[in-house]
Amino acid sequence: MSWMFHCGAEFTDGEIDLIPIRLSPPAGELGFGPERNWRITLHGKRREIGRLSFRGGESRAIYYFGHIGYHIDPPWRGRHYAARACRLIGDLIVRSGKSSVVITCDPDNLASRKTCEALGSLWECETDVPLWLQEKYDISARKERYIWIPG
Repeated sequence: MSWMFHCGAEFTDGEIDLIPIRLSPPAGELGFGPERNWRITLHGKRREIGRLSFRGGESRAIYYFGHIGYHIDPPWRGRHYAARACRLIGDLIVRSGKSSVVITCDPDNLASRKTCEALGSLWECETDVPLWLQEKYDISARKERYIWIPG
C-alpha cells in the first residue's frame, strides 16, 4: 500500500485538525470511487487521535460501508471529535456533488450512533450485510444506515 503523510492541516475548527493522507484506492470491486483520508489531530499537534475517510462513489458496497468512516482512539472518545471532523468536510462533500451521504455503524456501536445523531443524520434502516462482504472484508453481519445532509 502506498501512503504519504502531509505536514499541514487541510481543515481545522481550532480544536481539531484534519491532516490529509493519500492511500492507494481500495479494491475495485467495492466501487468506492475516489476516497480521501485524514488523520484527526488536536489543533496544532501532530499526535493522531483518530481517522476520517470520505468515499465519493456509489456502489452496492457503499450501501454497507457508507460514504463516511471514522474512528477515534479510546483515550479521546466522548469529546465529539468524530462529529466535528465530519462537519469539517461538509463543504467538500457538497462540492463533490453530493447532497447527502450515508454513514453506517454496527447496531451495538452506541458512540457511532451518537455521532450520527449529533450530526442531525436521519436513521434509515438496519440491514443485513451480504455474507461475501462479511467474509472478505471482516465487516459485521448487520449495519445501521444513517443519512447525513451536510450544511
